Amino acid sequence: MGDLLINLLASVIAGATVWLAQFAIRRRRLDRERAFFGLADGTTCLLVTSRHFASPSTESVHRRDVAALVELTTLARECGARADLVGGTDLRHELGRMTEFCVGGPSANARTAVHLRTAMPGIAYEGLSFTADGKQYVNTAEDRYAVLARFLSPSAVRPVFLLGGLSSDGNLGAARHLANHHRDLQQAYGDQRPFCLVLRVREPEAYGTDFTEVAADVTGVAFTAPRTGED
Repeated sequence: MGDLLINLLASVIAGATVWLAQFAIRRRRLDRERAFFGLADGTTCLLVTSRHFASPSTESVHRRDVAALVELTTLARECGARADLVGGTDLRHELGRMTEFCVGGPSANARTAVHLRTAMPGIAYEGLSFTADGKQYVNTAEDRYAVLARFLSPSAVRPVFLLGGLSSDGNLGAARHLANHHRDLQQAYGDQRPFCLVLRVREPEAYGTDFTEVAADVTGVAFTAPRTGED
C-alpha cells in the first residue's frame, strides 16, 4: 500500500509539473503575440474593411474580405481583445490609440489611401498594380499581389497593420500569412519596428490562398518618399 501511494503521489507531481510547464509555455507565447499586435486582454482593436469593388452598395463586402476579417478577428480573440468593424469611409480615428487592421487597397478602402499618403509614400498604387522599390507588381491570372505592412505614427502606442491587396485574393492571402507567420515576423522585426512585405498568392484559382509567399521585403523604401531626379 505504501509503494502504491508513493507511486500515485509521484505521478500526480509529475503530471502537475508537466501541466505547469505547458501553461508557462502557452502564457509566454500569448504574451509575445499580444506584444507583437499591440493587444492586451480586454482591449479593443479596429478592423477597417474595404467595400466590394463590383457592388453598387458602399456597404457590401466581398466574401474573401469577410474571410480575411474572420482571420483577423480570431487573432484578436486569441489575445483576449475585442474587434470593432468599421468601413474605410466611416472612420475618423486618431492613430495609435488602439491597434488597427486596415484591409484592402486604396481604391476600395479610403483609410488605406490615407495611410499610404501619410506613412508609406514609397508604395504607389495605380489601378490593379502597385510599385515598390522601382518594381511594378501587377495582378495576373496566375499571381495576385498584396502589401503586408506594420507601422506606428510618431506618437502612437498601438500599431497599424495594413493588408493592401490588389484584389480580395490578395487581402485574404495577407491575412492568413499574418496569422500563420506572426511569430516569424516578430523574430525578424520585434514588437515595434515597422515592416513592409510584398506577398504573392500563387495560382489562386487552383490553390486559393494556400500558396502565399513573400515576393520582396521593401521595408527599406516603403516609409520614405521616393527620390526624384532633381535630388
